[in-house]
Amino acid sequence: MSGTTTGREQRTAGVPRQWRGTEAGGGANRWVVLLVLCVSLLLVAVDATVLHVAVPAVTEDLRPGSIELLWIVDAYPLVCASLLILFGTLGDRVGRRRVLLLGYGLFGAASALAAFADTPQTLIVARALLGVGGAMIMPATLSILRQVFPDRRERALAIGIWSAVAAVGAAVGPLLGGFLVEHFWWGSVFLINIPLMVVALPVGRWLLPESTGERDGPWDVLGAVMAAGGLFCVVFGVKRVGSGFGLLEPLTALPAVCGVLLLVLFVRRQRRRTHPLVDLNLFARPAFSISVGCIVLALLALVGLELIAAQYLQLVLGLTPLETGLRLLPLTFAAMAAGLAGSRMLQGLGPRTMVALGFGLTAAAVLTLTVMGQGDRPAVLIGAFVVLGFGLEMTLFGAYESMLNEASAESAGGAAAIGETSYQLGAGIGIALLGSVMNAAYKPGVSSVTGVPHHASADAGESLGAAYEVSHDLGGAAGEALRAAARAAFVHGLHVTLVVSAGLLLLGALAALRLPKTMECAPAEEASAPGAAADAPGGADRVQAKEAPARRDRAAVVGADSTG
Repeated sequence: MSGTTTGREQRTAGVPRQWRGTEAGGGANRWVVLLVLCVSLLLVAVDATVLHVAVPAVTEDLRPGSIELLWIVDAYPLVCASLLILFGTLGDRVGRRRVLLLGYGLFGAASALAAFADTPQTLIVARALLGVGGAMIMPATLSILRQVFPDRRERALAIGIWSAVAAVGAAVGPLLGGFLVEHFWWGSVFLINIPLMVVALPVGRWLLPESTGERDGPWDVLGAVMAAGGLFCVVFGVKRVGSGFGLLEPLTALPAVCGVLLLVLFVRRQRRRTHPLVDLNLFARPAFSISVGCIVLALLALVGLELIAAQYLQLVLGLTPLETGLRLLPLTFAAMAAGLAGSRMLQGLGPRTMVALGFGLTAAAVLTLTVMGQGDRPAVLIGAFVVLGFGLEMTLFGAYESMLNEASAESAGGAAAIGETSYQLGAGIGIALLGSVMNAAYKPGVSSVTGVPHHASADAGESLGAAYEVSHDLGGAAGEALRAAARAAFVHGLHVTLVVSAGLLLLGALAALRLPKTMECAPAEEASAPGAAADAPGGADRVQAKEAPARRDRAAVVGADSTG
């Protein structure tokens, strides 16, 4: 450069125009991009839970069989979990924005199909298509975030906002679903997605940058299919166990074994390939592997507990679905607060202390809930939910940030897919494990109630809701005795489940002690800018990640900005 070139011109030399506003001092565009990504995530998170309160209305209208009802509920998370790695790595190859926008379109179309489904089979197909769209959207949001925020301090703040939005979506789902079902018909819980997607498509096309990872070698199509098939079979087996089916039943054990075998073959294939679909060397880094393990443990301990808590609030305390959602709001607000404060906490505490402390707070809150009995104690519930939400968000924030920091910008899609897959697997295993613990503690309490026939006791042992139905049919003193015994047995089972959950959380706290002690922020990061970015909001011009000279120039830009 000539001696008359200004310092700003020196810093922005070689940086695509689209990124000069975000990396070289402008600072506005990346926050707008974060807003678009958060809206995307909000839709997916809401859709994962919005159907729960609409299930009775769907059952009354479409009259699905028990297996069909199970698929209506599980098709979305099952398909989504199995395809995360496929679409996450495909985005690294063909463009993350492209995959995200295709996901928007599919999500909107599937929502319309689900809203107006007139048969259980149509609704199952629509829910599966929603899962495909969700799998295209979720890893893309996190990998684009990794690209847009190269500086770790800013990225930590962005991840905090991103994770707070995820918490809001999960909590808003049942509330929104309850409101819509009470005032409209059950299909309205899906219809709300369509106008949002109609807006998101052009806005995303205009604002979001395009980026890819390294394109050396062919995309491993067979490996992607093996990963998808293996995850589908494993999650299917886990969900059947969580739904009360025996682990050794052929329809449970066979898919689970096939899934594990496919995943083992997938790992072996990736280790042999010159250009693997997923960089398994990431797992050799303690910060990455421990972070993934912490995500699994956190969800394993809490998702099944959340479902059980919802049953407790409705069936034991007698709250309506809307009142139940309102009781859980403090948990959401606390999680939002922790997400927004997460960046400062991470810088002050470091990943190790933050994740371990989050696990400890969550375990303490879970143990506090063991004082709950058959009477309503709202102050205890609200206090425990606040601590639980704050601690859980601390854990997930620190784990996600540490995991994503270990991945290069080029492999951001694959790393994001691994994180989201671990989230889904942890949730599925948690429902199965804690559901089994709950059932084992609940059944003995209703197995031999005085004056109740054996077959009635057996039916009541399926769930507290079933026990209420049986007691209503019996009537009289026998029905009342069965109802009281079932309530007491459920509360006992809840207490046992809470203790097991707390134990899992304390195990996570011990695992977190292997995370880095401090949050290290290098002055110039290799992943300082996207591997490929649009030159203008329209995204016409693209800079490939493999262009090393341009990447070095962009690293120099961030280095200049971070050092003043």
